[in-house]
Amino acid sequence: MELTFDDAAVAKIQPHLGPDKKLLLTFEDGVGQYSQHAMIHMMIQFTLNVVAQTAPTDGYNVVVDSNLGPILIKDYSAEDLDEHLTVHLNKTLNTMQLSGDGGVIDSDMGFLDFTEKK
Repeated sequence: MELTFDDAAVAKIQPHLGPDKKLLLTFEDGVGQYSQHAMIHMMIQFTLNVVAQTAPTDGYNVVVDSNLGPILIKDYSAEDLDEHLTVHLNKTLNTMQLSGDGGVIDSDMGFLDFTEKK
């Protein structure tokens, strides 16, 4: 499995990255500390998370190659993903769209940096 971010998405995400951080692609099912919610409908939702390199990532046991480096996912979330994935940034709405071989997977993929101080 591989994921390619377009240039605009890279420009949005890159400032949040560094050698002390890693990326997670979180299936929003309400399981684990990085999942924000589980929706009560049939939509598939994902969030791209930035976490500290030392942060626990229990359950994120599959590595997806990307042009931003390795991304960890939950093994069972691969069922909702395709072999070739892309992330496109809609500059007008400042939203990211996750797509695969079969089309759009999540038209409004979330982005959370858990390393930012609040």
